[in-house]
Amino acid sequence: MVDVYLYGMISASTVHVLDNDFSFPRPNDYAEIMRTMNSVGGEAANSGIMLSKLGKTTKLDGNWLNKNKAPEIFDLLKPYEMDLSRLTIREKYGTEEVVITDKHSRTVFGNYTAFHRGEKQWNDPSETDIKNASMVSLDPYFREDSLLAAQFCVKNNKSYVTIDCKHDDFMAHHAEAVILSHELRNTAYQDADMNFIFQNYLDSCKGLIIFTFGSDELWYSRPGGRIRKFKPYTITPIDTAGAGDSFRAGIIYGLLNSWDDESTIEFASAVASCVCLTMPHTLNAPGLDGVRAFMEEHKR
Repeated sequence: MVDVYLYGMISASTVHVLDNDFSFPRPNDYAEIMRTMNSVGGEAANSGIMLSKLGKTTKLDGNWLNKNKAPEIFDLLKPYEMDLSRLTIREKYGTEEVVITDKHSRTVFGNYTAFHRGEKQWNDPSETDIKNASMVSLDPYFREDSLLAAQFCVKNNKSYVTIDCKHDDFMAHHAEAVILSHELRNTAYQDADMNFIFQNYLDSCKGLIIFTFGSDELWYSRPGGRIRKFKPYTITPIDTAGAGDSFRAGIIYGLLNSWDDESTIEFASAVASCVCLTMPHTLNAPGLDGVRAFMEEHKR
């Protein structure tokens, strides 16, 4: 039995940090790399790392790992005592990303578009693992298999948290919480009135609805309620990679502890802020004591 079964993306990641005197270059320009770090990308992987840092037991499942990058990924995940027994290694498959970050931005290069458009490169969801988890973290990127995972959750009365599903999607309808980023809204609901779109989610879904807007106020509510807003903590970020994934981890943590929505949102925002103050991704972020200390320091 584990606290959270995470079904989703796991990716090898290389992070290049530019010298402080440089910004991401324009075409044909130059920038100086200050340091390079190996990391782990992917929504499921980073959510799992943070949940483990917060003291929750986790099991990770999802896309196949490339044979050449798998040892590196396993080595980076080893300190977090996650159950990695479901991870599958293949000769020619797997995702990989290169992240270039400066003081003001992060730019990602990868093979995710080819991954999503190509043939299947992921495990089937495990109904047994869903049954044996207190909650499920579900990425929506595995086509019919992500849907199947959500159906397994509903069938076995297991709560799950997902991200970036449209309001008419089964995965959004039945989620305990669904978190919508600006990336999803800009593609699926471009130029639409966000109040109207938010209401569509409230009319369609059963759980907590959250719209994030980066450093601006996020919106949240449940069906039958009014839109409430929360201003994220004011920080000077070092690296924003993994912020959304860690925010989801904080939401899951609050739900597992049966907190009210306001407390859950505040805690998840603190988790994301702590991740933004470290690099790369979630690897060097603080655990539960560090998050609590951050909240105490920034008490509202």
